[in-house]
Amino acid sequence: MKDFEYEAPVSLATAIEQIAAGNGSVKVLAGGTDLIDHIRTGRLTPSLVVDVKKIPELNVLEINSDGLRLGASVSCASVYGNEDICRDYSALSDSCHIIGGIQIQNRASVGGNLCNSGPAADSIPSLIALDATCVIAGPQGTREIAAEDFCTAPGKNVLESGELLVELVMPARPAKSGSHYLRFIPRNEMDIAVVGVGASVMLDETGETIQSARIGIGAAAPTPLFAKEASELLTGLPANEESFAKAAAAAQEIVTPIDDMRGTVEFRTHVTGVLTKRALHVAVERARKS
Repeated sequence: MKDFEYEAPVSLATAIEQIAAGNGSVKVLAGGTDLIDHIRTGRLTPSLVVDVKKIPELNVLEINSDGLRLGASVSCASVYGNEDICRDYSALSDSCHIIGGIQIQNRASVGGNLCNSGPAADSIPSLIALDATCVIAGPQGTREIAAEDFCTAPGKNVLESGELLVELVMPARPAKSGSHYLRFIPRNEMDIAVVGVGASVMLDETGETIQSARIGIGAAAPTPLFAKEASELLTGLPANEESFAKAAAAAQEIVTPIDDMRGTVEFRTHVTGVLTKRALHVAVERARKS
């Protein structure tokens, strides 16, 4: 392991100064479950690691009438341990339950999972489905970007030099809304999605018609995808298998998977449709109970 300096600032302003001063040779540590391993193996060789877990803004976990604020350092275990998140933002809870084991979940954060920007990251399809906004801070101030626009390539994202993700903001969930995330993995000892799908729906008062929907897809393209057309075509349709099948077919049209040890292009495309239907089915079931 290459030697590096370590800082653990307690203010956002100090963290930004330290990250900016690193001139690109600095890495931010939120949970560190991937970062430390990459440094240990020499995949990454930062001169400075900035631990942001002591910064109050990055540890916010707040749900009110405006929605959910989730600090970038909040652990996965804290997410699925929150009853309000499990009830109203259940796709996110679903994701956090399957990111590694219990030890990992007590360190890893949704913000870190997003900033790793892996195509198969389990939290990102849920963030897309839940219409999350990423709040980013840097030397030039604060800016916001939609979760579906955050990742730009495998392992790459929109963060510029000196910037860090502060929090994720999701709008309030009205009555008759529900969400779900699920993935397919090739076997239990390979904990990486072949395909992952997050779906969110809002139903009318009867619970029979879809008023709006959002579908996020992971591991089926160089970056996680927002299935915009598949989501929009559900508006006004009955919440039934026929509608889910239409959305699934539209979702399959936008994926551009690769062949690798986890699955073929043909298989991943097929699984995208299967998981889209299943995610929508559970999301509707949850919405009807809300």
